[in-house]
Amino acid sequence: MASIVSRSASQVLRAASRRSSRVFTKTAVTPVQVASYSLLARNARNTSQKASILAVRGVKTLDFAGTKEIVYERSDWPLPKLQEYFKNDTLALIGYGSQGHGQGLNARDNGLNVIVGVRKDGESWKQAMADGWIPGETLFPIEEAIKKGTIIMNLLSDAAQSQTWSQVSPLITKGKTLYFSHGFSVVYKNDTHVIPPSDVDVILVAPKGSGRTVRTLFKEGRGINSSIAVWQDVTGKAKEKAIALGVAIGSGYMYETTFEKEVYSDLYGERGVLMGGIQGMFLAQYKILRKNGHSPSEAFNETVEEATQSLFPLIGAKGMDYMYNACSTTARRGALDWAPIFEKANLPVFEKLYESVKNGTETRKSLEFNGRSTYRQDLAKELAEIDNQEIWRAGKVVRSLRPDYKPDSE
Repeated sequence: MASIVSRSASQVLRAASRRSSRVFTKTAVTPVQVASYSLLARNARNTSQKASILAVRGVKTLDFAGTKEIVYERSDWPLPKLQEYFKNDTLALIGYGSQGHGQGLNARDNGLNVIVGVRKDGESWKQAMADGWIPGETLFPIEEAIKKGTIIMNLLSDAAQSQTWSQVSPLITKGKTLYFSHGFSVVYKNDTHVIPPSDVDVILVAPKGSGRTVRTLFKEGRGINSSIAVWQDVTGKAKEKAIALGVAIGSGYMYETTFEKEVYSDLYGERGVLMGGIQGMFLAQYKILRKNGHSPSEAFNETVEEATQSLFPLIGAKGMDYMYNACSTTARRGALDWAPIFEKANLPVFEKLYESVKNGTETRKSLEFNGRSTYRQDLAKELAEIDNQEIWRAGKVVRSLRPDYKPDSE
């Protein structure tokens, strides 16, 4: 793409300002307050004098492109209220991978009673100890943690949940709450054999990002967005509990879904534009550029670098129309012409992908591969193949030229 600035920056900003004004006049703005979440962020503010100001809104109904949805925000759960709500509970976090790490540390920093259950003396046990979880006090073998907990947060990998369920399920007794961050295990119960006991609340809080992002945004005093769902409501308070736990683990706002819709959209999105689709499109465009004589650096810059460093951030910040408005007239015209062509070409692929998710084909593939004894070696081989593709080898050199590049970041 050529120049990104055919309109002046001031024109773009004025247009964005007009759009923002139209949006905000539709909703009354309530007073602002200093963000109350993340004890770490609050302590940092006390020393740095740099307060993060957030609008207080709370539970409300919003119009999403003509469809009204209820959004739950953490401002409805001030920290004292959250701590009071869970004062008699012990959150037993089973598994200490990416989500376990992020959610567990956030809930602990929010002052809740959290314990971790993992295989004793395994790698996760060592990582948990490094994060301050104490054996015999807040760190236990899985079975012991489940017995001690009132809210069982099953954050093992999908394959591990299936493999361990026969040992775990008898320990989830009446009065406990079973919590997931993915609908995978219970929705595809015919393949995973994960069938929750009939006398416990079964809920879901699914952060829309990696566990590391959940932790990072929390430490910054912000919050990730999450979806919540109820599979089984025995107490009549399952939904309320899910919302409160969403706040506890670091969510800024939450929207309601179902276990089925969460897992369908999640598997579909990961295989589509979030990861699989983007890798495929990047690689296809790069190969055609190279086939037509373009150098590796030029092909990478026009395919990946400009997308990730310039255009995608504009979409994330202001939307697709804003990105189009910020580009040259030539780029804009071509993009508008070709977008419907790409849409038409991709619709059959996405139809096939969604059906593969819905009918369980993707689940069975995942369980088979992730349950192999050679899982780590097989995965490493596939990732090495991507790492060795010319596009990403060229990318390492391009990234090293960025002014903010740090050698240890590769």
